[in-house]
Amino acid sequence: MTFELAEQSIITTIHGLYDDREAATIATMVMEFVTGKSKMDRWLQKNELLSIENLKSLEKYSKELLTGKPVQYVLGEAWFAGMCLAINEHTLIPRPETEELVNLCASWAATNKIQDAPLQILEVGTGSGCIAIALQKKLPSAQITALDISNEAIKVASANALTNNTAIKFITLDFLNEANWPGLGDFDIIISNPPYIADIEKESIAKHVLDFEPHTALFVESNNPLIFYNALANFGNTYLNKGGAVFVEINQALGLQTQDVFAQNNYTTLLKKDLFENDRMIVATKNK
Repeated sequence: MTFELAEQSIITTIHGLYDDREAATIATMVMEFVTGKSKMDRWLQKNELLSIENLKSLEKYSKELLTGKPVQYVLGEAWFAGMCLAINEHTLIPRPETEELVNLCASWAATNKIQDAPLQILEVGTGSGCIAIALQKKLPSAQITALDISNEAIKVASANALTNNTAIKFITLDFLNEANWPGLGDFDIIISNPPYIADIEKESIAKHVLDFEPHTALFVESNNPLIFYNALANFGNTYLNKGGAVFVEINQALGLQTQDVFAQNNYTTLLKKDLFENDRMIVATKNK
């Protein structure tokens, strides 16, 4: 089978699950992964035949895609902030909105000098490590600690940090257990994309997310949807240096309520929209 026919075969296979544009994008990703060749190279060599090994891989990936499994999980990798990161069923697929959170944090850090010493940054719920690693790239002098309740996620994040030549301290820890807080230290910045989707919202979640992404990283109990934001605000009361800030991704339906959590804990808050004009991020600066 030629490169051209193989790519069209993928599109035809998954056409019932995705629209034309999405199917074409997925086919491009799979073909680049399988062949190791760019889209331009494949176009120039469109009549080149795939090897038997590549054909077997293509068949395997096509079968997985037919189950609705996201292509990032099928291939075991995702791109974030210009980096290729390993992911698996223990980690969320990094999303563009989270890149916006990283950029917002890095811009703030560049214009708000808190102290002469290196910035101390804490990430809560690191998953694949995408936020911590991207921040370390943008703020190379910062000292970053990243937490996750999943030891399997920490393994993935640690491997990604090594691959991307970043030095980050990773810790497996349940952040909601306040007994774990004292040993972490003091910080200038806290950043998190915590679980924020209420259990009651599961019915409205896309099947490919609900069936394949880790629920512990997505969902919170419906009767306490802001549990992580309360914990972050409370942690910051003691362990965030004055003038420091908390950067969080939020449930767009609970923007004002999430803002209020921090406002009631002596923070000055700013609610920010993402590129899609959804309330998506809050910057909460600890008042001096």
